[in-house]
Amino acid sequence: MAAPEAMFVLEGRPTAQLIADQLREMIVQGGFSPGQQVNESALASQLNTSRGPLREALQRLCQEGILVSKRNRGVFVLELTTADVKEIYAVREAVELAAANTLLDSGPEQVADTVRELKGIIKDMAKQVAASDWQAIARLDMQFHTAFVSGTGNTRLIRIYETLAAETRMCILSLEVKYPRIDALVEEHQGILDLLEAGDREELQKAIKRHMSKAVEDLTSEPEVTGIIA
Repeated sequence: MAAPEAMFVLEGRPTAQLIADQLREMIVQGGFSPGQQVNESALASQLNTSRGPLREALQRLCQEGILVSKRNRGVFVLELTTADVKEIYAVREAVELAAANTLLDSGPEQVADTVRELKGIIKDMAKQVAASDWQAIARLDMQFHTAFVSGTGNTRLIRIYETLAAETRMCILSLEVKYPRIDALVEEHQGILDLLEAGDREELQKAIKRHMSKAVEDLTSEPEVTGIIA
């Protein structure tokens, strides 16, 4: 799939970070197909930039795991396997369980600030579910979980979680063709929020585990779904 002509709107000389940010967003939105080779020459021409910053940007995305560098062949968009999905959600579960404990130990003010932010995200998510805008739903889904972890203020937890965000959005977007009850996403996130607000540590941890387990089940039950391979 060729990248759309309007893919990049960059002012001035694009930096490697800016290029990486643009490419990452395009990949997670499905602008490149899983397994598609990234044409370095075409992108450099489109961006009106030299190969240096572009190669650095591609290297960054390879380090994040959403691009794969194959020796003597080039750089390709990650094709998520069933094993990849299970690994991603296993690590997410571990980080979010740690975040839940950290948040609940942080005191009522920090919890209240996080709850306030999460409520706004869920409100927006409900609107997008009503509009059946799956791209927006996927973005808000990750925004909820990222805000949950960010609420801890633990910079290392946050950094670890951010590296999972792009891969997770790629996973979530693959659910679009088969997820039976998109409204259930709002209910599940609301449940996590309610338990955090109530300070129910045990039930909150159970809810996080159920949420991750259900996502893996949905993502891996039909290996033929676009973007997920067995």
